[in-house]
Amino acid sequence: MNPFPMVWADIRALRWTPLAIIVLVALAVAVGVAIGAQERALRRSSAAAAEDFDLLIGAPGSQTQLLMSAVYLQPDAVPLMDGRLLNTLAQDERVAGVAPIAFGDVSKGYVIVGTTAAFAGRWGRLTPAQGRLFAREGEAVLGADVSYGLGDRITPSHGVFGATVRPGVAHEDEAGHRHAGHDYVAVGRLPRLGSPWDRAILVPVESVWEIHGLANGHAVDDGRIGPPFDGPRIPGVPALVVKPRSVAGAYALRAQYRQGGTMAFFPAEVLVTLYRALGDVRKVLVAASFLNALLILAAVLLLLIAVAGLRRRRYAILRALGAPRGYVLLVVWLGMAGLIGAGCVAGLLAGAVLTTALSGVIAGQTGLRLVFAIESQEIAFVAALLLVGSAITLVPALMSYRAPAVAGLRD
Repeated sequence: MNPFPMVWADIRALRWTPLAIIVLVALAVAVGVAIGAQERALRRSSAAAAEDFDLLIGAPGSQTQLLMSAVYLQPDAVPLMDGRLLNTLAQDERVAGVAPIAFGDVSKGYVIVGTTAAFAGRWGRLTPAQGRLFAREGEAVLGADVSYGLGDRITPSHGVFGATVRPGVAHEDEAGHRHAGHDYVAVGRLPRLGSPWDRAILVPVESVWEIHGLANGHAVDDGRIGPPFDGPRIPGVPALVVKPRSVAGAYALRAQYRQGGTMAFFPAEVLVTLYRALGDVRKVLVAASFLNALLILAAVLLLLIAVAGLRRRRYAILRALGAPRGYVLLVVWLGMAGLIGAGCVAGLLAGAVLTTALSGVIAGQTGLRLVFAIESQEIAFVAALLLVGSAITLVPALMSYRAPAVAGLRD
C-alpha cells in the first residue's frame, strides 16, 4: 500500500500545525548555519585584506592596535617612531620595498593615508582602474568606494579621536578642523580590493607631513615626492610596511627590529591569535545554537505526540480496514520526519539569506568584502539535526503502532 496519499491527507488535515513545525525547525537551523558561515567569511576576508602587508614595523606598543590602524584603518592614537628608519630600510639589501603609512586626517568620513606611489600601486601589482597614481604633492588616489570623482578637490580635516566616522558622511567636527588651503585633487582610482582601503584616500606622505607643519622629508623643496628621503628631515611615522626579498630576510628583519625602540611583526601572527579567540567564541555559539535546536526539537516532539493522539481514531479506522501496524507506523513517521526535513532545508536557505544580510552589515561597518559559502560544516550541522529529528519522530510513530485499534475506535 502506498503511504504517501495518507501522509498528505494527514498534513492537510492539520492545517497550520505543519507550517509552525517547519518554521520552528528552520529558525533553529538558520541560526546555526549563519554563525558558522559568517565566522569563516570574516576570517577569510580579513586575511585577504592583510596580504599586501608582509611585515609591519612601528613604535613599541600593541601589535593589535597597529594592525587595526595600518591594515584595517581603524582610527586610533598610534605612537610615532623615528622616521630615519625609512632610509635605513630602503638601503637594506634584504628589503625589496618599504613605505610609510601616515594617517590622522579625514574627508567626508574617508580616511586619508599618506604613503608612497609605489605602495599605492602595491609595488607594481595594481594598475589604477581610472586615471593614474599621484606624481606630485597635492594629488590623491581614491579607493574604489570613495564617492569623490576624478578632478574633484578634497579638503582634509584633522581627525577627532573618539568621533564616529561614517564613510561618505562628513562628521560635524570636520568643519571645525579643516586644513584650509591644503586641498588635494583626485587623479586616479584604484581597483576594488575588498578591504577597508577601498574607502581610503591615498596621498603623498610629504603632503601629510607638510599639512601638519612638519618637514617634508627632502632637503630641497622642489616638489619631488618619494624616496630617497633626506634622513634628518624625515618626521616620525606611525608605521612602516616592508616587502622583504625572501622569507629568510623577512624573519631576519623581524628579529632585528623587535628591539632598539621598535617592534616588528607579521600581520598573520596577530591574526592567528585573533582567529583563535574568534574560533573559541564560534565553538561556544555553535554549541549553544545546537542545544537551542535540540530544545526546539524537544518542543516539536511534544507537539507531534499531541498530534498523534488527536489522529488515533483515523489510524484505528485504517487498522479496522485491514492496514497492518507497520503501515500505520510508516504513515506517522514519514509525515513527521518529512516536516523535520522540510524545516532543515528551509533553514539552510534561510541561513544563507541571514548570512548575506549580516555580511552586508559587517561590510558597511568595516569595509571588508565578505564572501560566504555553505560548506561541509554547515551540511554536517543540518544533517545532524535531521538525523536527531528523524529519530525522535519514531516516538509518536511507535505510540501509534502500539495503540490498540479497539480503543482508538471507541475514542
